[in-house]
Amino acid sequence: MSVQDNEPGLYAAREPIFPRRVKGSFRTMKWWLLGLMLAIYYVTPWIRWDRGPALPDQAVLLDLANRRFFFFMIEIWPHEFYFVAGLLIMAGIGLFLFTSALGRVWCGYACPQTVWTDLFIQVERWIEGDRNARLRLHRKKWDAEKVRKYGLKWTVWFLIGMATGGAWVFYFADAPTLFVNLFTGQAPAVAYITVLILTMTTFLFGGFFREQICIYACPWPRIQAAMMDEDTLTIGYRDWRGEPRGKLKQGKLDPDQGDCIDCMACVNVCPMGIDIRDGQQMACITCGLCIDACDEVMDRIGKPRGLIGYLALSDEVEERAGKPPKSVWSHVFRPRTMLYTVLWAGIGIALIAALFLRSDIDMSVSPIRNPTHVVLSDGDVRNAYDVRLRNMHGEPREFVLSHTGLDGVEMTLQGRDGLRITVDADAQLTQRGYLTAAPDSAAARASQSEVRLWASVDGETDRIHSDTVFNGRAQ
Repeated sequence: MSVQDNEPGLYAAREPIFPRRVKGSFRTMKWWLLGLMLAIYYVTPWIRWDRGPALPDQAVLLDLANRRFFFFMIEIWPHEFYFVAGLLIMAGIGLFLFTSALGRVWCGYACPQTVWTDLFIQVERWIEGDRNARLRLHRKKWDAEKVRKYGLKWTVWFLIGMATGGAWVFYFADAPTLFVNLFTGQAPAVAYITVLILTMTTFLFGGFFREQICIYACPWPRIQAAMMDEDTLTIGYRDWRGEPRGKLKQGKLDPDQGDCIDCMACVNVCPMGIDIRDGQQMACITCGLCIDACDEVMDRIGKPRGLIGYLALSDEVEERAGKPPKSVWSHVFRPRTMLYTVLWAGIGIALIAALFLRSDIDMSVSPIRNPTHVVLSDGDVRNAYDVRLRNMHGEPREFVLSHTGLDGVEMTLQGRDGLRITVDADAQLTQRGYLTAAPDSAAARASQSEVRLWASVDGETDRIHSDTVFNGRAQ
């Protein structure tokens, strides 16, 4: 055997983690949030919303074919992408806000990786038993019992993964129709590919990779430090109270030892497999299960709760000195979090205002660049434009086009008599239009002149415009 054969590998083999069942306020809150978020994810595509005959009846729909997004009564068009950008910015600022106030609260309670891993662990617990039973089965050689339990567990995991991938594609097409098409083989190939990819990623991430996704694949553990400071509340171990550790002797603690009896309850319930008593760690997702486990032990041995709990670095300094910690609200409401809150709320208010103040008609004008202008046989100078009209209303509307800013210029529409255009309900139409200037007009003689095109809805006060240019002979 060579010397190299005795050297340790570059990467240590993963040790599977089998968290123990625990009861408590944090575990209960996680169950409620898990059920709520899974219900929202799986049920939302099936909610119906009547928008009339011209629009889909699905309440939440990402209609990529028509490049539109529907959210109950709200409809977002492609040119309104700033709404989507604003929501993404709000999500980022919201993540900064909650992290600066409460640490990795997103990771511990709402991250999809945490939610589905919690669900997969619960399935594992139902089939194989609690921590000790799962450990024994893991170490056991393969036999009929192990094959049966592992096979059943993996089958349920796979079905959950398939339901997850299936629910995702329902957000991009009419859910009832796509559901039937998926099972009759009539769905598009991209739908089957998407379901397969999400099925396998859910199956592998929630069932096998688990904490490795959080530690090695997710960038947030490495970014979170920039969002936290000495006043951020996060989970910690009060070592000044718990040390030195010692075991119970005849059901009692030695007067010279701390409150920690080294029972390993906090380690055994941790889904990340860490020991919170070693201090703050990148792998900690602040799920609070170690708090529940430790509080249960403290209740049994007659010690006050809170040996492990939410605390800030500034609280730690105060408590070590024997002073009472600050109130929770003083940590939550401080200049940094208030700034994030103001930014988050300001963007939200601006988006809501823009949503309700937007017009349900829109126009954009694109001059034809090749050629920029044409001189007709009678000396008239003609410019061509593509006029795009959008009718974001539930009924057909007739638009009347006009122009201002140039004298001696006439407007015509290709293939139409007059300047009236009917646009179907909730649709857009592109129309080729022309501006023709008389030979002796200022617009024909100039190099370039500014012009404003107008579109008004006949019989209504709605009126919109778009500015463009008219190119003359002097170019």
